[in-house]
Amino acid sequence: MDITNRLAVPADAPEMAEVHMHSWEVAYKGIIPDNFIRAKNDTRPELYKRAITNENTNTYIIQYAEKTVGIMRVAPPLDDDLTDSYYEQHFLYLHSDYFRQGIGTHAVEFAFEIARNLEKTAMVVWVLEENVNSIRFYEKCGFITDGKASERDFGKILKSKRMRRDL
Repeated sequence: MDITNRLAVPADAPEMAEVHMHSWEVAYKGIIPDNFIRAKNDTRPELYKRAITNENTNTYIIQYAEKTVGIMRVAPPLDDDLTDSYYEQHFLYLHSDYFRQGIGTHAVEFAFEIARNLEKTAMVVWVLEENVNSIRFYEKCGFITDGKASERDFGKILKSKRMRRDL
């Protein structure tokens, strides 16, 4: 399988926004209200244009056969209760045409490699409780729920749970 991962550069911003928008429309259908998804997606092109700079050190594009099909951010965790031994996959979005083809698993393995190279011993990810497909995916990758939960407003209040995997 011809999958590559590399740090995103400013020229990748339009494709990154497109992947993010399409991923949300499909993966969160019936979970996050459509009007909230549309409103957030309206902001994605400008967001990536501003966020992806030449100094980027933790946001990656995932390419399959030289086409950008996914995006991922791997960086220190935002949660205060985690030690320096943790790293976090802040997001992983794939274009739905590339779901269930091993690309997401390849991306998670790449994230593990990044963390291991930084001498981290565990990885965490936050997942919406209603997003059963993502929960199953992360469980398949060896993650388990660690008991930490939160709520966020996505046009309706949704619960997230943190999942963890030892490296």
